Amino acid sequence: MRTETPQTIHLRDYAPPPYVIDEVELHFALDPQATRVRARLDMRPNPAWTGGVVDLKLDGEALILNRVALDGRELAAGEFEEADGQLVIKDVPQQAFKLETEVTIDPKANTALSGLYLSNGIYCTQCEAEGFRRITYFLDRPDVLARYYVTIVADNKSVPILLSNGNLLETDAVDDDLPGTEHPDDRVHYAEWYDPHPKPSYLFALVAGDLAVVKDTFTTMSGREVALEIYVEHGKQDRCGWAMESLKKSMTWDEEAYGREYDLDVFMIVAVSDFNMGAMENKGLNVFNDKYILALPGTATDQDYANIESIIAHEYFHNWSGNRVTCRDWFQLCLKEGFTVFRDQEFTSDLRSRSVKRISDVRTLRAHQFPEDAGPLAHPVRPQSFIEINNFYTATVYEKGAEICRMIRTLVGSQTFRAATDLYFERHDGEAATVEDFIACVAEVSGRDMKQLFRWYEQAGTPELTAEGRFDKARQTYKLTITQTIPDTPGQKDKKPHLVPLEIGLIGHNGKDCQLELNGTGKLDQPVIELTQQSQTFTFTGITQRPVPSINRGFTAPVKLRANLPLADRLFLIQHDSDAFNRWESVQRVAQRLIIETIEAQAKSARRPSVKPFAEALASVLSESDLEPAFKALMLTLPGETDLASSIGKDVDPSLVHEARNVIATGLGRHLIGELEDLWHELAGSGPYNPAPDDAGRRSLRHAVLALIAAADTDKGAELAFEHFRSATNMTDTAGALTVLAHLDHPRRIEALDTFYEHYKGDHLVVDKWFALNAQWPFGGCEAQVRELMDHGAFKLTQPNRVRALIGTFAAANPVCFNAADGSGYRLVAEVILRLDKINPQVAARMTATFKSWRALEPGRRRLAEDVLRGLLDSPDLSRDTFEIVNRSLQ
Repeated sequence: MRTETPQTIHLRDYAPPPYVIDEVELHFALDPQATRVRARLDMRPNPAWTGGVVDLKLDGEALILNRVALDGRELAAGEFEEADGQLVIKDVPQQAFKLETEVTIDPKANTALSGLYLSNGIYCTQCEAEGFRRITYFLDRPDVLARYYVTIVADNKSVPILLSNGNLLETDAVDDDLPGTEHPDDRVHYAEWYDPHPKPSYLFALVAGDLAVVKDTFTTMSGREVALEIYVEHGKQDRCGWAMESLKKSMTWDEEAYGREYDLDVFMIVAVSDFNMGAMENKGLNVFNDKYILALPGTATDQDYANIESIIAHEYFHNWSGNRVTCRDWFQLCLKEGFTVFRDQEFTSDLRSRSVKRISDVRTLRAHQFPEDAGPLAHPVRPQSFIEINNFYTATVYEKGAEICRMIRTLVGSQTFRAATDLYFERHDGEAATVEDFIACVAEVSGRDMKQLFRWYEQAGTPELTAEGRFDKARQTYKLTITQTIPDTPGQKDKKPHLVPLEIGLIGHNGKDCQLELNGTGKLDQPVIELTQQSQTFTFTGITQRPVPSINRGFTAPVKLRANLPLADRLFLIQHDSDAFNRWESVQRVAQRLIIETIEAQAKSARRPSVKPFAEALASVLSESDLEPAFKALMLTLPGETDLASSIGKDVDPSLVHEARNVIATGLGRHLIGELEDLWHELAGSGPYNPAPDDAGRRSLRHAVLALIAAADTDKGAELAFEHFRSATNMTDTAGALTVLAHLDHPRRIEALDTFYEHYKGDHLVVDKWFALNAQWPFGGCEAQVRELMDHGAFKLTQPNRVRALIGTFAAANPVCFNAADGSGYRLVAEVILRLDKINPQVAARMTATFKSWRALEPGRRRLAEDVLRGLLDSPDLSRDTFEIVNRSLQ
């Protein structure tokens, strides 16, 4: 058990650093176990500091200090000390000075993958959020921006590629003239890099090793030619084509949509197999988890292609929203991440289907952020405190942060929003900004008071809206009363009303939208109403017949809405709503109602609800020839078990949710079997694979159809899926067939998975898919199966992707087995967390967050989950990362 509680850091305690760094010179002599890092820092007192003369304190972890010098003079032992993760230097000059240090680090032993580490022979860095302090002593905070000169020295045979941020100045064999190199050797070479743009230490990057490169160029809107380079393992060059095209699309889009041009001579991407995150936006040298770079039709699915496209865009867009304008402190993380997620969502919407993208983003929000907001890990989009900042790379910061940007654009309009972002980039270029700075630009350009909107950044919890409509035939009015409440969350009660923009439509009996005239306002140019109070009534005039309301179209606000519509109105919206999102939303609400009614009927041994009206509405949707196949696929997809559990809210029995969802899926499949079988044959593809949205949409619809056929008839579905697996000519069809089989208790499942592994066992990314497919099996033997797979020769706890594929999938995507009534799923994941915490605390902490909804479970499971969490808390030497998640979960 921990004997002391780690220190909590609070936003209210922010103060500028006493000293700043203007320029950094780094010299790396790479060695697997003894890399020497020499740093020269050009420093000066910070004029913004008002706390008087203080010692210089530099952050450092896992460093062996060899030397300290101040203005060229070696410091004696009494002039500095190493204590509590800091190098403290006394009596530094109160004018500009130069500090030199030399440290030794061990990249090979760095299993945390933070700082400089060695993976498969490749030296790689990950410095966000606080990894740079594991490279050298530094003011490792985002509000210290400096220009970097970097020299890298290494063996030219085993490490021929030497990369860092910025522009390459020189590369050659080492000679006597290279500073810091005492023993010239023709087997050793060096590279010098310079980044002219001041940046915080978290954006520093170094990659070195034996890598292949794929090259291209991009001409910017001002006519500059930029070299584009993607570095991968040898033999993987043919998998980079889609990534390169995605990068060029991203650069073009950012110029056209935001006027942002790239600012260096070269843009580099490196793909590595061991990485804690999806990707990292280091200035000019992005480092990617290779699953988000490498793609061929035979190894990557449509979803992989889409992920590569969007994540490359996200990291590239950070060049301005995160790099050129960074965040003052880590409490402002949403400033760069929320805004950039919004930007990459819009990029994908412009390139693909806007409605399908919006639905997909909301599904992600509801599956991850809504449960986070409803549980013990709830926190504001801009947190007020943390122990370990790595624990706040969350769906709340990213996805909810993006939703706030979307609401701002809805409120001020697209042109004004663009003008506000132009002002933001111009005003704060080269600075470390705050959320207040961003909102001030919006307020200045729009002329709107944004104070109430700012509550979205400060108050945790998902607002719950209730809408009640009343039609008055005599007065020809429709009154819509909307009430908002914001649930209590840890540390926050008695919350103030939000400003909630809601796009709205009123649909007449003919299926057409009514003209909207709001009493006191007149005709609405934009069909958006603004909820600003706890309860408001909006009166629409000129309404001659009872309309069906369609509220929060396009999901303009991230809220939970209870419209209390009768089933007939929901079925009407499924068939007639002009808003694609709300058509899909009505499918979700009808399915949710039927599933919950099925759970209640089972508890009372009563008759189950009929799915026939629902099936007939879906059949009507399938018959519409002008609808996108990808949209139809989403209309056939029932709400996920996590979403259903979130809607139920308390005393959730995951096994009952799972069983009831299967009952409704079976009923739908049987009612629609004729239409489904016709579609299955109509959608069969015969041409070459193309990842384009239209082709991908047809495949997604075909696999949604296959899932419902299997729900209607297990044997028929299993045989159909197995034949589809055997005849597949691309990974999308292969994985689509296997996903259906992975959810069936049928012999074909094991046969297909064994064949799949044997064929692809040499490809680590496809093997990850195999582990994940095995972990999804929603039957009683899954926990034992996962334990067995942990002993498989291909499984390693030191590989984050492999851990996420097997254990992460089991905990996050198999709720019926993770939440087994005997607690076996909880115990399995807790055992892995404890082992993983000694290896990679960041990954262990994120795995711990899978317990975030434990308080919503029924009493038996709730007790078992709490026992496991308390056992984790009592474990000796728990990392700060994991301790914080466990401790918050139990508070």
